[in-house]
Amino acid sequence: MSRRLLLAGALAAATLLPAGAAAAAETQTTITGWTKAPGPRAYDRLEVTKFGSTRARAVLVLVPGTNGGRGDFTLTAREIVKDVPGLAVWAVDRRSQRLEDTSVFAKALRGEVTTKQMFDYYAGWLADPSITPHYQPPDPATLGFAADWGLRVQLEDVRRVVQAAARGGRRVVLGGHSLGASVAVAYASWDFAGRPGYRDLDGLVLIDGGLRGSFDSADLAQARTRLTAIRKQPFLDLLGLGLPWVTGVLAEAGAVLTLREPAAPSAAQAFGLLPAQFKPPIPATNRGLFGYAFDASTSPKELGLIQVRAGSLGADGDWVDGEVTPIERLAQTFGQEPANAVEWFYPARLNLDVDAASPLAQNAAAKYLGLRLKWARRAGLPVYAVQTSLTHGAVLRGAKSFIKLSHAPAARSRLVDAGATESHLDPLTAAPSKNQYLRTVVPFLRTLLKGA
Repeated sequence: MSRRLLLAGALAAATLLPAGAAAAAETQTTITGWTKAPGPRAYDRLEVTKFGSTRARAVLVLVPGTNGGRGDFTLTAREIVKDVPGLAVWAVDRRSQRLEDTSVFAKALRGEVTTKQMFDYYAGWLADPSITPHYQPPDPATLGFAADWGLRVQLEDVRRVVQAAARGGRRVVLGGHSLGASVAVAYASWDFAGRPGYRDLDGLVLIDGGLRGSFDSADLAQARTRLTAIRKQPFLDLLGLGLPWVTGVLAEAGAVLTLREPAAPSAAQAFGLLPAQFKPPIPATNRGLFGYAFDASTSPKELGLIQVRAGSLGADGDWVDGEVTPIERLAQTFGQEPANAVEWFYPARLNLDVDAASPLAQNAAAKYLGLRLKWARRAGLPVYAVQTSLTHGAVLRGAKSFIKLSHAPAARSRLVDAGATESHLDPLTAAPSKNQYLRTVVPFLRTLLKGA
């Protein structure tokens, strides 16, 4: 019997299960990644959150973007598994998440430590070294191997998750947000020791990302220059403070403060190491500062990767919802454990490799970096893509280019422009009634699985 008939039969059977048997669930698990990756074998373990019924006969595997974690997908995954019968969602972390110490965040969410103790543990000690105990960042001198945690490592890790998802005859759709969407396109085009990546998949879901000009590119000269810098500092330093992990810590701390003490005076506003551009011009509440830092109207323009459209800061310093993402949903996304939504140690090599992979061609830069982009012209997978305002139309142009290059079935693909109403993180956090990604990806997935 063909793969397509098996999938159709399995999905039909899934819709006939008793409600209790098919009830959605959330489980945390660990899958062994690529055991030949650079670095100690302790980092070969990938954390995965599984949403939906264990009897699902198809799985949507989702990869986070730059500085992102699997928690990015929690809110939307819950909606998708409710609305697409027979589908489970698996959200996967990168191996670099194993460098984090989120123990005190977890205690704060459980009410076992105060929010002040939490903030002091992760950030306060930087201004006051007498604070003990406090977070002990890993020694960068011991982590040089992370300069080689690039696209090949990411794809080999994701392949182990895809293979696990496919067990028992399940079909797999691969997707991601931002750079995670770029990873999904690269997977379909990749040569895994002679096997095309697209053969593992039944479709792609690209959430404000991709290749073929969706983001930046890198030629051979740029690749050489950037790789030299990455050898000195293997992790992305988004805030430029010389402390790569601070970006993730401050984002998660702000979210936990918003969840635990939303209307209390901001604990971070007086913190000297918080860049001034994140601080409101008036005394703010915890959720007021959190919203001010992330909202597209006030967040630094160069940090479009972290922005949402949530509302505005009120005259009293508290946050006022008013657009697509309620501030509580943003805080729920970034303030969760064990599946957090930020990556404290994001491997800069991954961005370089994805930039070099943008044309999906074995050019000089791709060969220099060891990329294996052999099968793009044969991928032929149905593509879903949604874009926000981040790239001014480049995401959909890239998706159209990939569809044409790969001979994908245009009639079974879906391209959505949410640029007029959403910023980069909104597809992950917007209220379901205002979330164009949710409203359009659900019918795409239903049709895709039905057609299979």
